[in-house]
Amino acid sequence: MLLIRNFVIITSFSFIILLSGCERLTPTAKICKNNPEICTDLHKDGWCRAQRTALVNDRLEVKNASTATGEQLYRLMLDTERYNNCVWLGSGVKHIEHPERSNDRARAYSMSSQALTALQQQTKNSKDPLLAFYHWSRLGDESALESLLTAEKQQQIHTPEILAALGGYYLKRDSSKALTLYLDAMKGASEETFNSDWLLGAGQAFMQLGLPEQNYLMSRANLLLSNNPANEEKLNALVGTKVRLRQLNDQAKTLADSLRSGDYPDSDWPRRLAAAAQTAINQTQYTDPVKS
Repeated sequence: MLLIRNFVIITSFSFIILLSGCERLTPTAKICKNNPEICTDLHKDGWCRAQRTALVNDRLEVKNASTATGEQLYRLMLDTERYNNCVWLGSGVKHIEHPERSNDRARAYSMSSQALTALQQQTKNSKDPLLAFYHWSRLGDESALESLLTAEKQQQIHTPEILAALGGYYLKRDSSKALTLYLDAMKGASEETFNSDWLLGAGQAFMQLGLPEQNYLMSRANLLLSNNPANEEKLNALVGTKVRLRQLNDQAKTLADSLRSGDYPDSDWPRRLAAAAQTAINQTQYTDPVKS
């Protein structure tokens, strides 16, 4: 009887351990267990954990979608790139005790490269703005750029990153258009998606339109939000007086704070910058040097 009782206790204890083991599976491990085809080409050890997790989640989302959206495929390609780059670095790390890990990472690098190429081929010539943006910005596809330019003229582009990239394209062609696109990007971005370098693009466009003080304002706000180097003497030369310099510095701090906190779209700044841009654009005797 004692033997039977001990057997029951031991068996129950073992069952609890097994259950605990299942509960300790990470979310990514659970996905891979239930969807093994998603993970068969990925490496097994803990290297590139964040990149692998993002990629597995993307693949599951695309698998469960009746028809994958452009946004889903765009995110999948970006995360495949990140995983591919990370595992490539890992494949060069030689393990003395576990040489199979290096081989597994090398295999994963090769297979993720093939997966990325397949995705790029699948999405080539897509008119979806995000996919066209990927092929233009990552692969230099000029036909994808033409698709984006057409979509922007038809007011079909709303992604801040794409608007800012097109702003950079227009900087050498149409200062007014470039400035409008940069300001639209800033207005549409959240604190997570905003890129402080957009301020430099907008500042350059303001300068081309004959507003050096606005260039100073945008450049100073950029410096407050980034670690970019600056030539203070050259920057201060854009402003006429020390009084005005102090005023613009105060404004730049307010602008930077609104962008850092995500309050910019609901602040007075979009209206103020748009009004400054319109003033420059409406100068009847101004000739845009970029267009000339």
